[in-house]
Formats: sequence, structure tokens, C-alpha cells
Amino acid sequence: MSNQAVANRYAYALFQLAEEKGILNEVAQEMELVKEVVNSTPEFLQFLGHPKVTADKKRAFIETSFKGSLSETSLHTLHLLIENKRIDSLVDMINSFKGMSYEAQNMAEAIVYSAKPLTGEEQAQIAEIFGKKVNKAKLLVTNVVNKDLIGGLKIRIGDRIYDGSVKSQLDRLERQLIAGTR
Repeated sequence: MSNQAVANRYAYALFQLAEEKGILNEVAQEMELVKEVVNSTPEFLQFLGHPKVTADKKRAFIETSFKGSLSETSLHTLHLLIENKRIDSLVDMINSFKGMSYEAQNMAEAIVYSAKPLTGEEQAQIAEIFGKKVNKAKLLVTNVVNKDLIGGLKIRIGDRIYDGSVKSQLDRLERQLIAGTR
């Protein structure tokens, strides 16, 4: 079975359990914390995935690393991944869980590329306008500054890309001029 299929199964089980217990937001925040730790400390997954380290030591490591930060549900999920030797699916599982959690709450993430940093008010306007376009009640905006854009915005929401950047328009004009259609 592929790593993504395994991750999806664990994510779905965690999602159902968190939704049933009414702690979906809490578990989503905890999983984001775990993902931040994994991304900032590559040795974390290396230790948990090492075949010579016993499962008991790995569980103890998880307990001490996240003491007081994770609910019983989140800890149990991490323990299951360790016991079943599926810890390599952790990041994919968290991403799948996040997607399910957002879908259940009618939310989406938007990455907005701009030539200069956006103000909070501009981000709120983008969230409101594009939230309606993609039929989501809430849009979480992350601004990424990209000096190559020259001006305008490029917005990515899931698989959709809305490109209103000056660079894109200039590239399009260049292609039309080369093709002789303009």
C-alpha cells in the first residue's frame, strides 16, 4: 500500500475520532505543532524511524517531547504510527487530516504571492472576495513576497491558481508577439 494511502487512512480515523469527541480544532492545532517540530528538526523523524530504537523508547520520547502539549487522542495516534511502523507517513497524515478538517469547517488555505508585503486589511479583503469565489466560509491567507512578480497578485487556493501578476501579463504578451497573434 502506498505511503499516501496509509496516511489517508490514519488521517481519516483521527478525523472521525476528533469530530466525534468534539475536539477537531484542538487536534488540528496539535497536529500543526507536531508538523512544525518535524519540519524544524529532521532528526526527530530519523530517531522515530530508526529500526534499532525500541518502540518503548520512541513512545517515551514522544511523551517527553510533547508533555502537556498534546491531547490523549493525538498522543495515541502518534503511538499507533510508531507501533505499526508507519511513522514515515506522519507528515502526509497531518496534511490529509488538515484537509479533512478544513473541509468539515468549510475553510480553505490561500497562498498569496505579491511583490510587496500585504497589510492585514488587504489580506482580509482577499479572504472575503476569494472566499466567495471558492464557496468557503473562511479563507486563511498566507502572504509570500516574491519580487519577481513586479506587481499584482498570484493566489493559490488548493489546486486553483488565480494569476493577476504583471509578470504573467508580460509573459502572455511576449508569447502572443512571438506567435504573431498580436
